[in-house]
Amino acid sequence: MPGPSLSRRRFLALAGAGSAAVALAGCGSAKKASPVPASGPEVQAAEEARRRSGAAVRDVAITAAALTADLGDGLQVPTWGYGATVPGSEIRIKAGDVVRARFTNRLPEATTIHWHGISLRNDMDGVPGMTQPVVDPGASFDYEFTAPDPGTYWFHPHVGLHLDRGLYSPLIIEDPAEPGAYDREYVVVLDDWTDGLGQSPEMHMEDLRAGRGPHAAHQAGGGPHSEFLNSGGGDVNYALYLLNGRRSETPVEFVARRGERIRFRIINAGADTPFRVALGGHQLTVTHTDGFPVEPVTVDTLMIAMAERYDVTVTVAGDGVFPLVAVAEAKADEAMAVVRSGAGDVPPSSVRPRELDGRILRRSDLVAAESVRLPAGRPDRTYKVSLGGGDAGYVWTLNGKPHGKNKPLEVRQGERVRLDFENTTTMFHPMHLHGHTFQVVNPGKPAGARKDTAIVRPDEPLSVEFIADNPGQWMIHCHNNYHQEGGMMLTLSYVTDRALTSQERASPLGLVCDWVARSVG
Repeated sequence: MPGPSLSRRRFLALAGAGSAAVALAGCGSAKKASPVPASGPEVQAAEEARRRSGAAVRDVAITAAALTADLGDGLQVPTWGYGATVPGSEIRIKAGDVVRARFTNRLPEATTIHWHGISLRNDMDGVPGMTQPVVDPGASFDYEFTAPDPGTYWFHPHVGLHLDRGLYSPLIIEDPAEPGAYDREYVVVLDDWTDGLGQSPEMHMEDLRAGRGPHAAHQAGGGPHSEFLNSGGGDVNYALYLLNGRRSETPVEFVARRGERIRFRIINAGADTPFRVALGGHQLTVTHTDGFPVEPVTVDTLMIAMAERYDVTVTVAGDGVFPLVAVAEAKADEAMAVVRSGAGDVPPSSVRPRELDGRILRRSDLVAAESVRLPAGRPDRTYKVSLGGGDAGYVWTLNGKPHGKNKPLEVRQGERVRLDFENTTTMFHPMHLHGHTFQVVNPGKPAGARKDTAIVRPDEPLSVEFIADNPGQWMIHCHNNYHQEGGMMLTLSYVTDRALTSQERASPLGLVCDWVARSVG
């Protein structure tokens, strides 16, 4: 049956004064760019490409529930966690394995799990309303995905302020081909703690929205300041800082022998706090960041922002008890553990090793190992990402608007994408990209580190590039949990062309396109 006719006069009326060119440009080949669904065929194809024949399957059960956490020295607090401890039990697998996790929610609120830093299938990413529905109280959800890249990762909720409780666990993906040039390995998880000790996370958020607390001092130009971050160290005053779930008065002990090389996998699970890390009497050789290897660089201390991970090696210098200290940057306390290679007393929790004031790791020090560098090339698409807000009502923005009101960044499969971050606020922001690892751009220098989370300081632009090789709908956001909850999120949207529906063809633009096609033909 012939389509509806369209006269030249009707075409001009539909196109409108000054808009004919726009209307014609929209015709293309009678196709429309459409977002790739989180469970679409493109996502399934990407997962099939990752999964190797005969891959081992690791079945795990994870339950989120209320518990009483023992933080050491007799201090027990009510909180939420994964299992019976904080942090939750580590999951350790090999690269290429398939994780099959049955998650059960025993909390009084709906929640999810986000597998931080993993290039996994989109519908397993744990972002409610974008990649999956929330998991209601009493319900379960089955996560299944291939873990393609070795490294230090972790998992946590992606709902509200749930992260600022005890809901986090390490996820270690081992490289079967790694030479293992170390004698021992320890996982170090840092956290800032408020739950069960006065104000809840939600009460802190109420204060921030009302203009009370440290954030108000930062906005007024006062409050504690970090020269390294060019800003304050966070927006919340915490009661405690923890290392592997223990306060510094009763620290965890890592046992070693003189001359042994130890690998530490350091994870910052805090919601609002960056930590400056050092080991008394030792230097740190950085070998990986956010799971990916770098050309080794030796420093005295490093700054680790929320959600970042660093792998470092140290060679035990002698017999003794050495403080592994994580000072809450621009705040008033620390988390601490000790490395014990001999007899001796545990140092006081107030100890400050001189290494904290030594050479600090800079972003420009990190060069991606050759094996993980992106191929040389120019970006197919560049986006500016402007970080703003934090004023009235504690609303934080990306590209001028909070999440839900800002425009998604559209990309297509296979493109090389550049993100130019610009921070117009007075705070630092650890910016995290879901489902991908980007390469930091170091102008005039070799390829920067491969990361998924990077610090963007005030008035200091940061550019990163990545390959759009994992289709779906992904989140870009600040990993300060309070900034994220305040709106500092943005969608990275894969799009693909699809044919117009009959309804779209019958629309004014569809009639225009049909008229153009018949006229040209």
